[in-house]
Amino acid sequence: MTISSWVSPLLLVALLTTIDYGNSVGNEPLLIRAARGEPVERAPVWMMRQAGRHMYAYRSLCQRFPTFRERSETPAVAAEVSLQPWRAYGVDGVILFSDILTPLPAMGLDFNVTEGGQIEIDPVTTRDNFERRMLNTSFDPAKKLPFVADTLKILSEELRGTGVTLLGFIGMPFTLATYILEGRTGTADGFSRTREMMESDPNLVRDILDFLTERLVEYAQYQVESGAQIIQLFDSWAGQLEPELYDEWVVPYQKRVVRRLKRNMPHVPLILYAAPMKYSTGGAYLERMAQTGVDVVSIDHTIPLHEARQRLDEAGFGHVTLQGNMSPSTLRDGPEGQIVEQTTCLMKSAIKELREMGPSCRRYIMNLGHGIDKDTPESHAALFVKTVRAFGLRDNSP
Repeated sequence: MTISSWVSPLLLVALLTTIDYGNSVGNEPLLIRAARGEPVERAPVWMMRQAGRHMYAYRSLCQRFPTFRERSETPAVAAEVSLQPWRAYGVDGVILFSDILTPLPAMGLDFNVTEGGQIEIDPVTTRDNFERRMLNTSFDPAKKLPFVADTLKILSEELRGTGVTLLGFIGMPFTLATYILEGRTGTADGFSRTREMMESDPNLVRDILDFLTERLVEYAQYQVESGAQIIQLFDSWAGQLEPELYDEWVVPYQKRVVRRLKRNMPHVPLILYAAPMKYSTGGAYLERMAQTGVDVVSIDHTIPLHEARQRLDEAGFGHVTLQGNMSPSTLRDGPEGQIVEQTTCLMKSAIKELREMGPSCRRYIMNLGHGIDKDTPESHAALFVKTVRAFGLRDNSP
């Protein structure tokens, strides 16, 4: 099936037109304005995990720098990887190439990422273990994580004057705690070790969450001081918890992180994302995420965009921007016409339907519902971005 059988001639013309990477309205970058709900000329677009394995340029670098930590902790390499999607696709945001586990060695916990992507950490299993390895370690990002600042400074200089936003990110306390307690990614068995520790030694788990909360705030601020303009907060595994456990072990720590960051750097937009998990599909925790005080809630692809917007508006969160929620599998599998059709439907939902709700139509950032799949063709990613960029807000059309 050809793309022309799916798409109108008008849209094809728009997609084949070269699009300027800059912005035409406002002094702040487009992505920052959308996050704040300020006037925008179109919806900004970027993709979670946009820098990485789906790109040939990245895979070529892997041959010279074979380990993930070597790539992410060498500033020139990490900066190059971060910039590759912008150069290839013209995304409106460049996100630091790093990992949510990157600050752990500065907290006394080393980690390894295997070539297959498996996480390996010597888990914390007792209070003595926690105190000896973590509490006795002074957390000094500038001294122990200088490569993060160096990478962000390179990126900040490269992006100066382009209108492109530089994003940093952190993992949130619960998600990082699962790695510390499990010693691995615990999704396969529903985080059995974490659940066991919550039952057998809840005070230790709370102390670990408190410890992480303080240091993650400091780490986010360190990124902003080094050039990051937006911080995305990843609580990837929070949706593995039932509502009552989510309210006990996730929400209080999310709120504390957001409250501290907003107090210390109120000008920096915050985005909160949680992956679609057993208890969070269909936007089950949408309102809880908005209640944290973030500027943007990034939704997965298991809830319709218009439903998410309507629910937030009805719950009193009309001021919160939505980010998302193109299906990563559609982007990977195509065909091209289906990518254009689904992207266009999302844009129409964000613009036409939401315009009836007033200023909410400004509060939208196009992204995926999850990280881009490593098997996604680069041509599909390019088409997705170009479709979004061709879709103007002023006239509801490409």
